[in-house]
Order: sequence, then C-alpha cells, then structure tokens
Amino acid sequence: MESMSPISCPTTPRWNQDRPFLTGRFHQETRPSSKLADSKRSSSSSGVDQAIGCYDTALQELIVIDDLLSALVGIEGRYISIERFHGKEDSIAFQVDRSMELALQELAKRIFPLCEYYLLIDQFVESSSQFKNGLVNHAFAAALRALLLDYQAMVAQLEHQFRLERLSIQGLWFYCQPMMGSMRALAAVVQQASTKHFVGSGVLNLLQSQAKAMAGDNSVRSLLEKMTECASNAYLSILERWVYEGIIEDPYGEFFIAENRSLKKESLSQDSTAKYWSQRYSLKDTIPGFLANIAATILTTGKYLNVMRECGHNVQVPLSERSKLTIFGSNHHYLECIKAAHEFASIELVNLIKDKYDLVGRLRSIKHYLLLDQGDFLVHFMDIAREELNKKVHEVSVEKLQSLLDLALRTTAAAADPCHEDLTCCVDRASLLTTLGMHKDSDSNSIEDPVSITGLETFSLSYKVQWPLSIVISKKALSKYQLIFRFLFHCKHVERQLCGAWQIHQGIRSMNSKGTAIPRSSLLCRSMLKFISSLLHYLTFEVLEPNWHVMHDRLQSTRSVDEVIQHHEFFLDKCLRGCLLLLPDVLKKMEKLKSVCLQYAAATQWLISSSIDINSQSHPQKTMIRDTIVTESIFNFEREFNTELQSLGPVLSKGSQAEPYLTHLSQWILGVSKE
Repeated sequence: MESMSPISCPTTPRWNQDRPFLTGRFHQETRPSSKLADSKRSSSSSGVDQAIGCYDTALQELIVIDDLLSALVGIEGRYISIERFHGKEDSIAFQVDRSMELALQELAKRIFPLCEYYLLIDQFVESSSQFKNGLVNHAFAAALRALLLDYQAMVAQLEHQFRLERLSIQGLWFYCQPMMGSMRALAAVVQQASTKHFVGSGVLNLLQSQAKAMAGDNSVRSLLEKMTECASNAYLSILERWVYEGIIEDPYGEFFIAENRSLKKESLSQDSTAKYWSQRYSLKDTIPGFLANIAATILTTGKYLNVMRECGHNVQVPLSERSKLTIFGSNHHYLECIKAAHEFASIELVNLIKDKYDLVGRLRSIKHYLLLDQGDFLVHFMDIAREELNKKVHEVSVEKLQSLLDLALRTTAAAADPCHEDLTCCVDRASLLTTLGMHKDSDSNSIEDPVSITGLETFSLSYKVQWPLSIVISKKALSKYQLIFRFLFHCKHVERQLCGAWQIHQGIRSMNSKGTAIPRSSLLCRSMLKFISSLLHYLTFEVLEPNWHVMHDRLQSTRSVDEVIQHHEFFLDKCLRGCLLLLPDVLKKMEKLKSVCLQYAAATQWLISSSIDINSQSHPQKTMIRDTIVTESIFNFEREFNTELQSLGPVLSKGSQAEPYLTHLSQWILGVSKE
C-alpha cells in the first residue's frame, strides 16, 4: 500500500518545555545533591543540624506525616526524597532517612507506592497533553487531570486534619487505602501507554483490557470504564463524522480507517487492479476492540457516502436518524446507530447508481458489444475492416480501425443506442494464449508464431465508463470482458471463413464431381462448420445468456454497491470459466482446432479449383499426380482435424467432472468425432 499523507501537528512552544515550574514538572527534576544531606532542619538553639533519629518518636511521627503529605503530591520533604533511576526504563522511588524509627519507616514505605503512582500519572498527563499525542490521549489526560484534582483535594483535607492535630500516621495510611487500588491500576495503564507510545486505538484497547482484568474489583473497573468513555469521546466524534457524512476529520492520524489521497477516482478507468475501491480507504491494524466486529461495516458506510459526495450529491444521514455514539451501555446503542447509517448509505448509493446512472442499461450495452449479443454491427465491421485486420499486428492502424468501427456503428441498428459512442478499438501485441499466460516457449505444439500474428487474433473493443459506474465496471472488469470478446470474435472469424468455403462447395454442386476429392472436402467442411457453430452456440446460449440473466435478477435485489460488485465479478468469472478461458488444456485444443479450420478454409479455393482442373484435363499421367496431391492435402486436413477433435473429447470429459457445464459441449464433441 502506498504511504498515507503525513500528519502535521503543531509544535509545543519552547517556553512550555523550558520552564518546569510553569508546568508542574519541577518535582520531577533530578537534584544535584541528596535532599537528605543538605536540607535537614536544625531544631536546637546551638544551630547544629540533626538527623530525624535525634527526635523522640512522637515528634518523628509529626515530621513524617508532614513529609508524606508533601510526597503524596510529588514534592520532597525534609527527610523524604525522590530518587530517579535511569536505565532501560526510567523509574522513580522515594527514600527515607535511615535514622527514622523503624515502625515509622515501614508505614511510610507502605504509602510510597501511592506517591509514585501520582508522579507517574502526573508526568503522563503533562506529556500526553502535547499535540502530537492525539485527541484520545488529550481526552484521557483531561480525565486523569480531573481525577488528580480530586486526589489533591483529598490530600488537602488530610493536611487540614493534620493541622487540627487529628491525623496520625496510621490514620493517614487508612485514608489512603481507597485510592491505592485505583491509582495503581491507572499507573499501570499510563506506564504501559508511555513505554509503548500508544495513541488512538491503542490507548482505548489498553484501557478496555485493563478494565476487563479488574472484573473482581467493581470500583476500579468502574473507574477504568469511565476513563475509557472519556478517552473515546473524541474518537467517537471522528467516527460520527465518517458514518454520518463520509468525511474523515482525523488531524493526528488516530482513526482506524486510513485514507490514501494519492488514489483518484479517475484511476478506475486505467488501473487493471481496481485499487481505488479497495485501497482508497482501508482498515488499519489497530482497531478499537469495541468496534472490531463492525469495522468493515463502518468502512463501507463512509465509502458509500464519500462516493455520493464525489458525484456532487451532498447526501448525509438525516438528522432525525442520527444519534450520538457512546460506548457503554447494556443495549450497545452505538451498534444500532452504525447499522442504521450503513443501511441508509447503501440504499442511497445503489439507488443513485441504478436510477440516475442506469447501471443495468450500461451493463446491457456492454453485453451487446463486447459479448456480441447484437452482432449486426460486427458483421458489417468485419467486412469493411477485413483488409486492415489481416495485416500483421505491428502494421495495424488503430486509428483506421476506429474510424471503420464508427462507420459500422452509424450504419447499423447500433446507431439507436446512445452508448455506442463510448466504444473504442484496441489492438493487443500478443495472442490470447500469451495474454492469459498459457503459452510456453517449450511447447513443441505451439500454434503461435509471433511474426504471423494478425489483427484478427489481437483485435478487441474497449468501453468508456464514467464515475461512479467505474466502481462496478472498472478496468479490471473490462479486461475480463475483452478476453471473452477476443475469443468470441476469433470464433466468429473462423465461422465466416468456413461459411465462405461452404459457399464455394455449394457453388459447384451442379458440376459432375464424381471421381474427385470434392465430396470428401465437402464433408470435412461441413464437420468443421458444425464444430465452430456449435461452439459459438454453446458459448452464447449455455454460458453467457444464462449467467447474464442470473446476474440481472440478483442486481434487482441488491442493497449495497459491494453486493453489486460481487455479483458482477461472479458473473465475469463464471463466464471466463464457461468460455474455457481459465482451462489451459481445453483452450489450447480449441485454438489448435480453429487454426486447422482456418488453414483449410484458406486452401479451399485452391483445392476446389485444382479438382475441377483435374477433371477437365486430358493427360492421364499429370491428372493422376495432381489428383493424388489434392486428395492427400484434403486427407491431411481431415486427419489433423479428426485427431485434434478426438483428443479434445477426453479432455472435455475429464474437465466436466469438475466443471459440469462442459458436459453438453463434451457430448457434442464426442458425437462429431464419431461422424
């Protein structure tokens, strides 16, 4: 996939990074010297600094409580310091004066984790508020900031109780208990989010997974769910714009749908892989867990609305059918909203393509021309373009063929079709087998001589399709139509040549042909003509027509463009297989048989003329020699045709086991070979 458009984010001002006291990061700075070493307070009139162990236990407790209240909001005390350890992952730890009473040290250390959780969360809030971290992190940081305000209010209340001499260190530990679990869970989330640089969907998935992991603790789980809801609000706003208007408003590239702006709708008429519809908008790897099962529906909903906007139709989901998307709730209301938006967009786009742009009419027009449903124009075209089509492929003038095609269209029934002007000529540089990748240089029975390929083997028609019909009738779909057309067109050419040979035979029926090779040649010509006529009948009435009607009926009940594309692709693939174009062994046999028929048709005039001349000559010796040559030539054609026909029978019989539609053709081929 091509690279998506880069996301540009506003930069954070330098003054917001260089002034820690403005942002609250002052307590995270590493001091050059230990707090314990240079910040002890003197409590004696002599001015000599003393360690905390010099005080009695009651006074130590008061000092420790005062320091702990500062530590709870990330500020160092007189005898409690913050140490930062740099390594694979930076970590923060609180240290106490070793001279402190052991019981007080133990109680203080129990409260230290809460102090560390506060610092981790506060640091995450500070860093996640930068533009580059995206809307989800901004919303999550805002929710955490509100929680920290409640936490700081709790600390302020504890400090008030301490000033009133109503707070002991055991009481401080007791009052900190309710916040311990919540802060621990949030600290784990922010630490993982910071380490793995999560944004957007990653943050939402992390919050959801942590909430599920806390199923045994209702209060913590409720808190994490609340955080998920707050963090997802901005994300759901992007989702709402996409499913209701078909617009991606994602300034930081967080949404799980990627937009490839380098792909334009015009590429559908040029790109044989039809990348636009499948890759213009695509799903990213990171999808929020609560949207995973409906992500494909969300993708197509916005795509449909976007197509209508590209057509100049500013279609949006009506306000009466819109509803604000929220995650939580036992009824999963957001799923119903998305499904309703998808159904609306699907029906609107299908109706637009069917009614205003006449999809079925365009498909029927393509059927007329590329599947030879109405071939009167083709007969006229083959007559007037015969000389040009018989040229070597590198000598064929596409411009001349186009002018002849326009003439044929204007002078036949096709002139009544307003779509006939969208037909264009094209000439490939390789035979059908080579185009399909079935021609091998090592094949000793190869029927293709690159030097002798003419326009008859490589001529094809193309069709101009405008947006939005190019979504369904893309370059990829047209290339399949062209493969079928080339096979049908060449079969028609072979049939015309054999009809010409048959007319030559019919023209001499009144003559006495007894004792000549003419009767044998007539039987061979009839067998060849029956073969190619039945092949065309099979292709037209047993493959193309039935499959077309199946597709036509299915298109009447489709409710989305993707279903239309699916039915159309299924029709084309079924026709390709039914027309033998995906069966290399069968197709090679057919091409060889057509080659023999063309060689015979080209030699018919000489064979008949020679037989007539032999019958009228009076030199017995010369007559016998020439009659032998003519008879041998006809016999060789007959033997080669029958050999190929007989070898085709088993191939078709074998193929009919996997492809039942070949049964009728197989039975007919076996019947011809026994005549």
